[in-house]
Amino acid sequence: MTNTPEVIDLLIEARWVATVESDTVLKNHAVAIDKGRIKAILPASEARPRYSPRTLHVLPDHILIPGLINLHTHAAMSLMRGIADDLPLMEWLQKHIWPTESAHLSAQFVYDGTRLACAEMLKSGVTCFNDMYFFPDAAARAASEMGMRATLGITTLEFPTPFASDAEDYLTKGLAVREKWHDNKLIQFCLAPHAPYTVSNDTFEHVLTLSEQLNLPIHCHIHETRQEIEDSLKQHGRRPLARLHGLGLLGPNFIGVHAVHLDPAEIELLASTGSNIAHCPTSNLKLASGFAPVAQMRQAGINLGLGTDGAASNNRLDLFGEMRLAALLAKGTSGDASALPAGEVLHMATLGAASALGLASEIGSLAPGKQADLCAVSLGDPESRPCFDPLAHLINVAGRENVTHVWVAGKCCVDNKTLRIDNQNDLESALALWQNVLEFRHRQ
Repeated sequence: MTNTPEVIDLLIEARWVATVESDTVLKNHAVAIDKGRIKAILPASEARPRYSPRTLHVLPDHILIPGLINLHTHAAMSLMRGIADDLPLMEWLQKHIWPTESAHLSAQFVYDGTRLACAEMLKSGVTCFNDMYFFPDAAARAASEMGMRATLGITTLEFPTPFASDAEDYLTKGLAVREKWHDNKLIQFCLAPHAPYTVSNDTFEHVLTLSEQLNLPIHCHIHETRQEIEDSLKQHGRRPLARLHGLGLLGPNFIGVHAVHLDPAEIELLASTGSNIAHCPTSNLKLASGFAPVAQMRQAGINLGLGTDGAASNNRLDLFGEMRLAALLAKGTSGDASALPAGEVLHMATLGAASALGLASEIGSLAPGKQADLCAVSLGDPESRPCFDPLAHLINVAGRENVTHVWVAGKCCVDNKTLRIDNQNDLESALALWQNVLEFRHRQ
């Protein structure tokens, strides 16, 4: 008696599958997907008799990995890509970015800028991003329409912007947006106090209370520049991290962004509190902020993720570039060629970031029951051959141009390098408009 194959939505057969749950790369395996979740991972020879997929993808030269997770970005700032380059952080912010935002920031700006960012990230294998920006309802609409997973920051500052008037207004508006999107499975929220130099003690305490009440991550820039630390010593009598620790913010729900300038005691503090760090190597270099002590943080057991920062300070939303650069910098700054091996870098860009967001049970690795967020990377081109170690190749050889397919919750968002989105022409028109508007202001 022959068993009838089980009908499922999707079967993906690949030469290699990197689950991230294990350091072992599976060869000639298949991932069975149904109703947006992974049903099984099994040898391809066993998958065909067992399953009858509505859609079958055979990828003979590919490595299949979890969708990448961008742990820190300002998505809508993609509209300001290259608007002010080759400048240090505070000059870049105060003389160029903040004035541009003051003049043009709106819900439409955020919607169009986030759509552009989502298009770039999806084609780069990123299926989820952790955002810190304004008008989160517009960002949620953009990400949802693009079929992308997002954790959107309830961004908080003490000074007014076109979005809100003061810290309380930012929080009130952001929480209302969170309530509105509560039932959308792709959209999550976090609390995003911008930085210690833009947020008061009272606001940080309010953010902590909300984090504990609602079980939301806290996403905050920290120790990005030496100037930030010097100013904190003058104003508060202690370094920013010590100030946040004194206020009770450090812990498993805390995602510190950049963490470039840390002393050994601060590394130990982050480790002992179970805090998470979003490492943004390209942005750190471009703004001349310095080299984050990633090898030391890893040795201390700190959970690490990777972020691109915004396209105005990177200028790409390219996690393949961040993975390779993170590995090279860790080796070069530590003098240890084994400081950040390929498997660890992939973990940072997937399960490490998912853990920081509190989403490790849902995304970040390939396992039965998890959301079917996947990325297929071709290693069959001449410039990728021969291939002796596909995981090392993924980090040291491949780039985002090798991404061929991307799925979010089992839905194909990139098919043979082609973005599957509606209203492509509408996005192109919006980008042309913003180019003209921002270029006119920049010339003034």
